[in-house]
Amino acid sequence: MAAPDINFFGQPEPGSPRPFSAATRAGGLVFVSGHSAPHDPARGIRRGETPADEVRNALAHIAGILAEAGSALDRVVQMTMLITDPADYAACNAEYVKHFPGGLPARHTARFGVPTQARVAFSCIALADDGAKDRRA
Repeated sequence: MAAPDINFFGQPEPGSPRPFSAATRAGGLVFVSGHSAPHDPARGIRRGETPADEVRNALAHIAGILAEAGSALDRVVQMTMLITDPADYAACNAEYVKHFPGGLPARHTARFGVPTQARVAFSCIALADDGAKDRRA
């Protein structure tokens, strides 16, 4: 059982192959797990055709998770960008900077390989909005 000052968002279903929460809020911070752009062809949801599309769609997904946890992209203090192909780095960066017009958070980038076709994924740490209510998802 979690301490009362730790809130988990997007808990996995029992038996899920993804044994982690979408985000955790604790100590005035929101920690968002790694997420790529949503992909569910059966529902007409696709990651995107280009690396820039995937960045845009992944950051929109991250923004939704942050909102649920009481934060926003403009409150991100540290971002991790995971890419599968270094050749996509420039295209990913060109789209990424558009999402942080108020200033770029600290960031590191690493190559990743997971059982997915995603080209890019993000995780982050953001300041929680002190005025937001904690909600459990």
